[in-house]
Amino acid sequence: MSTEIRFGHRSDPSRRDFFRIGLVASAGLTLAALIPSPAEAGAEQTGKPPSAAFEPNAFVRIAEDNTVTVMCKHTEMGQGTYTGLPTIVAEELDADWAQIRAEGAPADAKLYNNLFWGKAQGTGGSTAIGNSFAQLRQAGATARAMLIAAAAKQWNVAADSITVAKGVVSHKASGKKATFGSLAKLAATMPVPTEVKLKDPKQFVYIGKRFPRTDSVSKTNGSAIYTQDLKLPGMLTALVAHPPRFGAKVKSFDGTRAKAVSGVVAVVAIPSGVAVVAKDFWSAKKGRDALSVEWDETQAVKVGSAELIAQYRALAQTAGAVARKDGDVAAALPKCSKRVEAEFEFPFLAHASMEPLNCVVQISKAGCEIWNGEQNQTGDQYAVSAVLGLRPDQVKLNQLFVGGSFGRRANPKSDYLLEGVFIAKALNSGATAGVPIKLLWTREDDMTGGYYRPLYVHKLSAGIDAQGKPHAWQHRIVGQSIATGTPFEPMIVKNGVDGTSVEGAADLPYSIPNLQVELHSPRPGIPIQWWRSVGSTHTAFSTETMVDELAVLAGKDAVAFRSELLDKFPRHKGVLKLAADKAGWGKPLSKGKPGERRGRGIAVHESFNTFVAQVAEVTVAPDGSFTVDRVVCAVDCGIIINPDLVVAQMEGGIGYGLSAALSGAITITNGAVDQSNFHDYLVLRLPEMPKVEVHTVTSSENPSGVGEPATPVIAPAVANALFAATGKRLRKLPFATSDLKA
Repeated sequence: MSTEIRFGHRSDPSRRDFFRIGLVASAGLTLAALIPSPAEAGAEQTGKPPSAAFEPNAFVRIAEDNTVTVMCKHTEMGQGTYTGLPTIVAEELDADWAQIRAEGAPADAKLYNNLFWGKAQGTGGSTAIGNSFAQLRQAGATARAMLIAAAAKQWNVAADSITVAKGVVSHKASGKKATFGSLAKLAATMPVPTEVKLKDPKQFVYIGKRFPRTDSVSKTNGSAIYTQDLKLPGMLTALVAHPPRFGAKVKSFDGTRAKAVSGVVAVVAIPSGVAVVAKDFWSAKKGRDALSVEWDETQAVKVGSAELIAQYRALAQTAGAVARKDGDVAAALPKCSKRVEAEFEFPFLAHASMEPLNCVVQISKAGCEIWNGEQNQTGDQYAVSAVLGLRPDQVKLNQLFVGGSFGRRANPKSDYLLEGVFIAKALNSGATAGVPIKLLWTREDDMTGGYYRPLYVHKLSAGIDAQGKPHAWQHRIVGQSIATGTPFEPMIVKNGVDGTSVEGAADLPYSIPNLQVELHSPRPGIPIQWWRSVGSTHTAFSTETMVDELAVLAGKDAVAFRSELLDKFPRHKGVLKLAADKAGWGKPLSKGKPGERRGRGIAVHESFNTFVAQVAEVTVAPDGSFTVDRVVCAVDCGIIINPDLVVAQMEGGIGYGLSAALSGAITITNGAVDQSNFHDYLVLRLPEMPKVEVHTVTSSENPSGVGEPATPVIAPAVANALFAATGKRLRKLPFATSDLKA
């Protein structure tokens, strides 16, 4: 049996302490804020009194076979978490990259809480790297110190005469060397240091450099395990028949024909519909097709997208809850020398990840065990435990790879996970007691099953003074509140304003003396939740296209106009200049074919403390069709852990945002979704993807996220480019090419 050593942190440090700790990168660092003693951590995990022996802990595991496994508390959804987090540990540990492994951490908020979220474990808001940076540096540095202490004891030399590099502990004077694995057993007996000294960034070997992803091989050779790949002994597969309209419920059902399908084991009613359980997917699908359900639509939603847009437009004409108020907009607007008013429309959007929703649930006497691509561990543990009458720690969540999520798997109501639990609970007797249940949603289930980016309408009125400077800005936003009715409401909704609805608008960085942002949050009953970059998905578009309109009114260059208004926001200004310079802003574009019109547009936006500017170049044909030819992206995300991951996320975020801008729309008719699959919910195709150049800002700021901030910037950059090419403003997403005809 191999000996392992692990290192963890004390739960729930304050966010203020986290940032304070992160700033003292090269100073002696007290570990009490984030790293407990091994005995303390052992007590937290087992609930037993701490033993005298060192027990495995949270983040670093060094085995006698010389592998270093980093326990990743954040989900790998394709964004590179299983590479970025181990990089931080490897840096301070001075491990060899070849010995690094990544493993998903179990659900345990005491050990693995998101430091930005308090006592909750989960992945979202582009927080994975930012909240882990100081914590994992300490974990790696502590492990390194204990390995050095073990070597010093074994060789009877001074600890400060020992060096570590590429996974080898060395004593130069004697020529002695040892691997981590050979020292693991002795290192486990060493006292945990109360202070460690972190590296000066100038000494970084891994951070800021390009190294291969830890998951590339398994994802290319097929050995990576996603929920769909999981097979457990005796496992059954379940599909759920959901109501055709949101808010409807099961009135009655007849499962006779479904049960007659070969392979079908059971048909059971659950709160969200009727589940057909079978020995395999196809049997479950055929059984569900044969199912007869009568729906109670007494409380069903009967409204559609067109009616909602009309209602929202009317609301936008009236005053809403105030999210920000500077100066006196009502008095200032009439005094503007030039004004512009605009209305913007944004449809519902599906997350449309490549892996539809799924999970595997097994109930036993000990509790409940779940396997899935888990994004909201703490919330899901509490939701599942409430259904089954268990303690949250009796709900074991096994973290698997995720084939994309974009927020969908972090559902505040744990919707699909609870479906699996209700089915397993219903079958937890007789011959099917304790049988694992794999719940699957088909693509059609995923597309029509609810929880979309909300539909929004914006009304913006703004104007400039005689000197061409913005003088007044009134912004009204109408759309459903994501946080209302969820456990997040007390933290996010203040004075009737959902912060996720107005982010990117209420914190507009431009210097405008009279600025007011208002919000209406109607409740039409459509299930909604966060979508990649959340509020910025719509606020970046309306604000950045409106700023462009003001620049035209002022007769000023779009970059120069913005730059003048960003003196108090140097990081916005920095990426704006970088993107413009790299794109050749101000230089004429090459001419297209006869009849084609070409244009260049820019946008800059901050989300999740990351700053992104993009320049888009477009070519418009006489019939109004167009191509996005090139995108130059500049990003300031603080200290860069792995440049390849940053570039990949900028490219992916641009593609995702462009997909929504060109074709993404969920429409609802009489309470039912019109789209069902990728044939009518179109996503970006490879030939539509522009050439993308990504440029990064060298920074000493704490690292911030890159999974979401590129997405909201591309649509306004393209819209501004289309205006430059055609003189026509597009204020509705997705873009309608009929508006661009010559």
